[in-house]
Amino acid sequence: MKSSRRVFLERQKRRVHSSAAATKRVTVNDFRTDPMFPRIERAVAAILATGKVVAPVDVLVRMDILAPTDLDAWRLGRVPYLERVIRGSLSRLSRLLRILGFHCHDLNLVPSHTVYLRHGKGPATPLRFTKTREEKLERIYARHFVWPGKGPFHPPRRKSSAPA
Repeated sequence: MKSSRRVFLERQKRRVHSSAAATKRVTVNDFRTDPMFPRIERAVAAILATGKVVAPVDVLVRMDILAPTDLDAWRLGRVPYLERVIRGSLSRLSRLLRILGFHCHDLNLVPSHTVYLRHGKGPATPLRFTKTREEKLERIYARHFVWPGKGPFHPPRRKSSAPA
């Protein structure tokens, strides 16, 4: 039987390695190896099966990181900013948005800036995504990815390295 000290040290070692992997910046070369990528890929595929536009908020809802009721409350202006009702850390959310951008680029989807306005009665004021109102993050949240082709979405073909 292992001593409690040894078990503690092994757990600490695992935590350090897993947190180091989680804080590593995702690049265009390695975003497919990120543990979050398969979930993002499935969410985007499900959204494109029914439409031509992928919005970050739709991906968050599809991945159960944002509850649909919280999204509706934010759209009606009952929540001051979207990040307040998102489940999970902001660093994880930032990584997700970065991977989403790389994946949509690989699918040949065209980025399009969208203005989010408050729904319901009263003036249609712009909605906030972040507490800090950082312009760069606000633009990333508001960026939709649109399928430019006619007809339903179909994934681009992979280039094969072997000549046929």
